[in-house]
Amino acid sequence: MSKVISFEQAAKLIKDGDVVTVSSSSGLGCPDRMLRAIGERFEQEGQPRALRTLHPIAAGDMYGIKGIDHLAKPGLLAKVIAGSYPSGPSSLPMPAVWQEITENRVTAYNIPSGILFDMHREAAAKRPGVLTQVGIDTFVDPDRQGGAMNARAAAEPIVRKVQFEGADYLFFPSITPRVAIIRATSADQKGNLSFEQEGAYLGALEQALAVRNNGGVIIAQVKRVVSNNSLPPYQVHIPNNLVDAIVVDPEQLQTTQTPYDPAISGKIRQPEDSFTMPEFSPEKIIARRVAQELKAGQAVNLGFGISANVPRILLEEGLHNQVTWVVEQGAVGGVPLLGFAFGCAANADSIIPSPQQFTYFQGGGFDQSLLSFMEVDQQGNVNVSKLGIKPYLTAGCGGFVDITAHAKKIVFSGFFTAGAKYSLDSGQLRVIQEGRFQKLVKAVEHVTFSGRMGIQREQQVLYVTERCVMKLTPEGIEVVELAPGIDLERDVLNQAGFELKVADHVKQMDAALFKPEPFGLMLGEPTLVGQTQRETS
Repeated sequence: MSKVISFEQAAKLIKDGDVVTVSSSSGLGCPDRMLRAIGERFEQEGQPRALRTLHPIAAGDMYGIKGIDHLAKPGLLAKVIAGSYPSGPSSLPMPAVWQEITENRVTAYNIPSGILFDMHREAAAKRPGVLTQVGIDTFVDPDRQGGAMNARAAAEPIVRKVQFEGADYLFFPSITPRVAIIRATSADQKGNLSFEQEGAYLGALEQALAVRNNGGVIIAQVKRVVSNNSLPPYQVHIPNNLVDAIVVDPEQLQTTQTPYDPAISGKIRQPEDSFTMPEFSPEKIIARRVAQELKAGQAVNLGFGISANVPRILLEEGLHNQVTWVVEQGAVGGVPLLGFAFGCAANADSIIPSPQQFTYFQGGGFDQSLLSFMEVDQQGNVNVSKLGIKPYLTAGCGGFVDITAHAKKIVFSGFFTAGAKYSLDSGQLRVIQEGRFQKLVKAVEHVTFSGRMGIQREQQVLYVTERCVMKLTPEGIEVVELAPGIDLERDVLNQAGFELKVADHVKQMDAALFKPEPFGLMLGEPTLVGQTQRETS
């Protein structure tokens, strides 16, 4: 018997007050047509009401895939817990979900993506919750905001700080979803699901298990239906016993503004010379300097922003495949993509489920992480998750808190001030107009990375900007390198919102970084598997 039903029928499976978990990463893998059907039913019938939704990474964007915005209607959405939220430039309208959050009409939380996947695992096994040190002394910690995004959430805490064997831990009680809305490429009529055109598996299997083991309903949106027994067993990522209903959207996008790119799903290998190289600019200079921190043979995590250009620096320098890139959506190896396709990789060696990738990240199995910053303060804290002026310009923490919790080495990258203008001539960088806002501030608005915990955990932490390189020390942030053409006093010390330390011998950043031609990048000595862990044990 076929499980294929209409979107209208599927929307009627959702009841008032249901906890609904949605598999998506912004536009990647988003079951957008199914979410739209729920919103349309509410507009026509006034049901379902007061939904509570879980989004381990994010659902939707500001570029055509509305995702959670389909549900962001007064009366329909009551509570949302997400790893991140739709974000984009101020030139686009504010997402409806952000209006609901900022006007305190829904109860909204931002919880690290890995922890949210862990919460699903615990709910599936009927265990009480997640006990973790991920998030201590960040905005997730109840001693700060406890992940609350507005006053309604602050009044309903969802995390506690507890003592376990003499140490502080955060405890996140399990949340049991009744409905899972997941996505795949193909389904047979029995409900077996394959992901052959997807850019990532994300956490659909864990979300389906959490629902099935607690007697709920699993709805799968797919691109096509195929004959029974036509999917090879090893290609079936979610079996039919975990699927109740199938809805079909032949027009579903692979990711934001991308109907289908076979290189993203590993069907073809994209030629190395087909990747676009970043234009020469101060931003590229930062990415080049970050690349100098790499060693051959390392496994390196990448975040959104300037650091996402580093793989292309290696391509340009003829060093592709010397480093294995790992991203939270699950890609291992290849070339992580930019812009709308961020979270995907072309030519990946492997694509693993996000929950397993986060287990790898939370335990610090990789060699280093390259991430961006919006603000840095005098304690070394980093904010990437919240700016109060226009909060919807930030997406939230995503996997940032999970990744940085036990990373051996973290290289944060960003501009020293916001909006400065520069001249680049003969390997010299000069500030011709200072930025509008300081990014090095006395206290960050949101602590997404804790400098105090970084010192306590003996993590190696660098902050790379176009003007200088700084490092985190127990005494504060110290300037260790200076760009050629930059004046230490005028362009660095006077533009920080707190007193920077200065190394006894400040090095000059490599002048070759500041010229447009390839700069002769040399990676450090190869790292044997497990060597870094042994050295730091």
